Amino acid sequence: MDVRVEERKLERGLCGLYCDALRLVIVDNRLLDHQKLCTLCHELVHARHRDPGCGIIGAKAERRTRRETALWLVDPVEYATAECLYDGDSYLIACELGVTVQVVEDYKSLLADHAALAYGEGVME
Repeated sequence: MDVRVEERKLERGLCGLYCDALRLVIVDNRLLDHQKLCTLCHELVHARHRDPGCGIIGAKAERRTRRETALWLVDPVEYATAECLYDGDSYLIACELGVTVQVVEDYKSLLADHAALAYGEGVME
């Protein structure tokens, strides 16, 4: 994708960012490894879509990015196994899968949206 990736200290509350003008992803170097992985994947999805700005994007693009990140990082069979094993506990599932709780929650939302569509309930975008 011709994107440069750097690790450096970012301001509080910011795990990573993508700047399309520079084709640059920055991941906070203080994150734990599983957090770095999830953040890097998230920012690479932004890069794939050439989302504009350094962290300044619309809500629709952010929702898309979170969905795609969850699909990229979560194996459906591993998720189903972990969900049964841990009775749906997002934290324990995240630990088992080596991802963040946010990624697990986003994946759960995808499953709920899919179920709603399967039952003809329409999903709000």
